[in-house]
Amino acid sequence: MSGVNEAAHEQIAAAARALEQGALVGFPTETVYGLGADAENPAAVAAIYAAKGRPQDHPVIVHLAPGAALDYWATDIPAEARMLAAAFWPGPLTMILTRAARIPAAVSGGQDTVGLRCPSHPVAMALLQSFKGGGGGIAAPSANKFGNVSPTTARHVQDEFRAECATGGAIAMVLDGGASAVGIESTIVDLSRLASHGPVLLRPGSITAEAIAAVIGQLPAAPDAAAPRASGTLASHYAPHTPVALQDSATLSITLAQLHLAGRKVALIHYSDVAAAHALHATTRLPASADGFAHALYASLRAMDTSGADLILVEAPPCDPAWVGVNDRLRRAAHGSIDVIHGLLNQAAP
Repeated sequence: MSGVNEAAHEQIAAAARALEQGALVGFPTETVYGLGADAENPAAVAAIYAAKGRPQDHPVIVHLAPGAALDYWATDIPAEARMLAAAFWPGPLTMILTRAARIPAAVSGGQDTVGLRCPSHPVAMALLQSFKGGGGGIAAPSANKFGNVSPTTARHVQDEFRAECATGGAIAMVLDGGASAVGIESTIVDLSRLASHGPVLLRPGSITAEAIAAVIGQLPAAPDAAAPRASGTLASHYAPHTPVALQDSATLSITLAQLHLAGRKVALIHYSDVAAAHALHATTRLPASADGFAHALYASLRAMDTSGADLILVEAPPCDPAWVGVNDRLRRAAHGSIDVIHGLLNQAAP
């Protein structure tokens, strides 16, 4: 396959064999790295949950090879699903459909739906085409401990699962496909209840609601109480160990000055010139475009998390539609850190 050299093909073939034998494999996609297992092997899928510490009712996404038969994996497939697959697959779009009876409920957290996508990363596509002759599905959430920052390089996966990647560990191998191009997880749209609810956007990503509407002629609605559970939609998620807080550009300089006077160590992730006037424990500047910011975000959060800072302060991105996916991830990363700035300013520094 284009973009994969001969040495990589040998590694991919070995990974496909490992998956067929029930093992776990870390592999790259264009969004983030996944921790994969044979989607039709409940014991292998259970091993993903065990390795990640993932709640059993939190579904995973099944990754398919280009041209895979949707009808094998889902039933009652609406025309809109085939339209979106034609428009965005291979690519960072996951569709929630009614799960076919032959597909184990383990991949769906016990629900009657299933999340399906076809990734565009050349290594992922080659792996899927090698696995079961292209007819299998790889169940794969992000390759990190549950709730942590998703990995965008093979090194991130290896750092996250040192014991599991050791000789004889739960993870047979990790394929290295370089840094993930997109950098945040796929867009998830629910198409399992079109007649009653229309399309529903469960998780924003680089494919926007507007782009979906341009294909199917209907703007996806916000999630409702009865919507299927989906990957990465808990209030607190994608979070480093260091507390994260968001500050708009207008008040960021004031907050930085106050934290400095309080003796706090701040790691700053920003995209404007605000850092120049401040002494910071650590800092990284990301591109001011939504795509560039998303690509670098998780790697930056991981780097700042190892800096020894008291706080990771993030310059809040714009609220434009292109930034919805990035803002979603940042809100979830900062969810457990409500009032952290107030606390740092009002407690004595160590």
